[in-house]
Amino acid sequence: MANWPNLHVSQHPAVRHKLGILRDENTEPKKFREVVRELSWLLGYEALADAHTQALQIRTPIELMDADELADRIGLIPILRAGLGMVDAMLELMPTARVWHLGLFRDERTLRPVEYYNKLPDTANVDLCLILDPMLATGGSATAAIEVLKKWGAVRIKLVNLIAAPEGVEAVLAAHPEVEIYTAALDRQLNDVGYIIPGLGDAGDRQFGTGGVG
Repeated sequence: MANWPNLHVSQHPAVRHKLGILRDENTEPKKFREVVRELSWLLGYEALADAHTQALQIRTPIELMDADELADRIGLIPILRAGLGMVDAMLELMPTARVWHLGLFRDERTLRPVEYYNKLPDTANVDLCLILDPMLATGGSATAAIEVLKKWGAVRIKLVNLIAAPEGVEAVLAAHPEVEIYTAALDRQLNDVGYIIPGLGDAGDRQFGTGGVG
């Protein structure tokens, strides 16, 4: 495997267990959505481990004490549509996070991502952006999303993916070497139509029961 210091592949036993359920072609959409949520929570926990806090004073039933509260303003950017299933878990972790959606699709002639939906406000008003997308395949959409966020003014950007392909990791880190990637698995490769092998098929189709590769 290439030397990618900004790639973080979870080794947690719970992540590995849930990933097996997610990959199984017999997992029904309802269960699939549940496991996407659970894995997103676990990966989000790891991705936010270095979020900044600030001190505050609170009173317990016994006495005053010093405590901490989140200092970073966090933005969640799910890539439509598959990234939607990851949002609720992240909001459980960080209820004050703000959510903005990005819609990107691949132009079949140029193979370049095309932005079709963008709900970002005029100026960046967060300290840390988490891009949420279950699959990091070719890296085209992720790279384009990072470019959009940088033009918007975002400084700290992380990717949270359930499964990544080496080709996608290489593409993202070649274009944006400072971005950190958090994933449950780094798979073998892409096939000739851009699906991750062994992967899990089309994450959007499997979440919403609309067919696709099993």
